This record gives sequence, structure tokens and C-alpha cells, in this order.
Amino acid sequence: MTNPEPLTLTPRLARIFARGRAFLGTEIPIMCGAMTWISEANLVALMSNLGAFGSLAAGNMPPDLFAAEVRKTKELTAQPFAANLITIAPNYRAHLDILCSAWLSHIVFAGSIPRRSEVEQAKRSGAKVLCFASNPSIARRMVDYGADALILEGSEAGGHIGHVSTAVLLQDVLFEFADEVPIFVAGGIAHGGMIGHLGLMGAAGAQLGTRFVVAEECKAHPRFKDVFIKARAREAVATPQYSSKLPVVAVRALQNAAMEEFGHLQLRLLRQLEAGEINRQEAQYAVEHYWVGSLREGAVAGDVERGSLMAGQSVGLVNKIQPLREILKDLIDAADHAVARVERLLPDRG
Repeated sequence: MTNPEPLTLTPRLARIFARGRAFLGTEIPIMCGAMTWISEANLVALMSNLGAFGSLAAGNMPPDLFAAEVRKTKELTAQPFAANLITIAPNYRAHLDILCSAWLSHIVFAGSIPRRSEVEQAKRSGAKVLCFASNPSIARRMVDYGADALILEGSEAGGHIGHVSTAVLLQDVLFEFADEVPIFVAGGIAHGGMIGHLGLMGAAGAQLGTRFVVAEECKAHPRFKDVFIKARAREAVATPQYSSKLPVVAVRALQNAAMEEFGHLQLRLLRQLEAGEINRQEAQYAVEHYWVGSLREGAVAGDVERGSLMAGQSVGLVNKIQPLREILKDLIDAADHAVARVERLLPDRG
């Protein structure tokens, strides 16, 4: 594999994002979110080889396959990259052991709150640890556990989401914790201008997912990408929770038969819970099993009606398929333009 020439930032962006660049060990502090079935070795390695930062999606991959995917990614790039662990996945502990043995540069904990001992295990391997924080109390706990950086992901994001918008998290967490640890912002971001303004607010960088689905090199099915290009922002909707007896993490995706079927699945599981046929853990596992399989049908097999179409509201800003290098270049140019505009508005410092 011939590595591509990496992209570079302008001097003003390099200055604003110095902290994020140093933390990630990359030229460009733009992370590709870990998307199950999509963020695989080839896309992750290309992101990193282009000067940005890839994040491998562990999902609930069988341990031997996940280990092979980590090895493949390391063979394709000598640059830093992360792997994203889902703390509620049945294979989570095996995945963590694999990453620690692989001496990965960065490990991301997602899905739920990791234990302090798990954060410490990751750090002992030499990895820098990133944790998601959906409110100030979780941010404080993760920093106290030893997290080296935080990711704020607003409810505008695709896939499994929290309850709070990016705009509120910026005020609630970024402004309060940015002096303590680097903070990367995600959720609803697809325009470089937003990335530039996030840097001016104190963010170390940004994480995007939906925008990278339509990269030429992304292995998502062409029909999956085509739906993204045609979709409007308001069509990416979040699933409801029907009862507290079956707590589910909301999922944001484009409305189709798979979303409707998830509603029916919740109702069936609730009836089984009430009848004592299953317990809550079994019901929640059935929910996650549904999404993993449904997303594969959409993203890999291209069944855009019965398969899940997980997408953030930024899908309304996605309008064409481009090479990944071109997408990153567009993001950098727009970020620089936005920062330059702000500079022109500021008084002359003489």
C-alpha cells in the first residue's frame, strides 16, 4: 500500500488546534467516529495516513476477528489511531485485553461509563484514554478516573445518542472542563466552519461520522450512501422509549421500516417482560442485537428499507460522494475561512 501525501493545516488553524494535534499525534485534529460495519481497517488507516485520526469500531465483533482487524489497521498505517470499545457489549472485556496487548496509542470507551480499573488498565498499556461525557457529573467522574481527554457527543449525532444537544453540552461541559483536559466535540458536525468555531471556543478538535460515510473509499453500500445524499436533516429521527421497564438508548437514524420494526420489537419485549418470559438484561441484549444486525443489512447489504440507516442530523449537509482526501481538504478550507472571518471582525491589535 502506498501511503498518500498527508494534508496540512494553515498556520492559524495549527495554532488554534495545537493541543488537539499534540494529543492525537496528528496534523489534523479531526476524528472519524467509530461506526459499526463502516469504520473498518481500510477507512481508519486512510484517515490517519491523510493526517487526520481514524477510530476502529469494535462493536461486538468476535474477539479473534477484532484482533485481526487491529493487526490489519496497524499494517496499513504507522500513524496513530484509536479503537472504540462498547462497554455494554458482551465481548467488551476481551476487546479491552486485545487492545492493551496490541499497545494501541489511543483507546476510546463508549456505550456506558467504564470502571476506574478499566481506564487504569488501558493507561497501563501506554494508551491515551478518551471517554464520552454527556453531562458535567460524568465528565468529572471520567477525569477523576484518569481519562486523558473527553468526547462530547450531542443528540444530533447518528447511532446511539444521549439526550442533550451539542449546543448545551458546549456550555455545560466544554466551557467548564477545557482547561483540565482536551475536549473533542461531536454531533451534528459536517461543515468545516463549525470546526473552526469550535476551536475558537476551546475545543481540541472535532469528531465526525455521517460526513465520512459518503467518502468514495468508505465500504458502505452504494444504496446506503445514496440515501444519505438525498436525505434532509429532519428525516434523521430518534427512537422513543416506550417504558422505563425496558430502558433503551435512543438511536438516531433515517425513518424506514427498520425504525418502525424497532417500535414493534420494544412492545413484544415488554409483553415478554411482564409475562416473566425474559429478564431485563435479556431484553436489552435483544435490542442491541437487533441494531447490530439491522445496521449490517443497511450499511453492508444495501437493504435501505429493512436495514437500519443510522445517520446524524448533519445528513442534511451531505450532498455528494467525494474522495476522503477531498472531504478533509474541504473541511480544512472552510475552517480556515471561518477563523479568518472572525479575525477580520476583531479590533486591530496593532
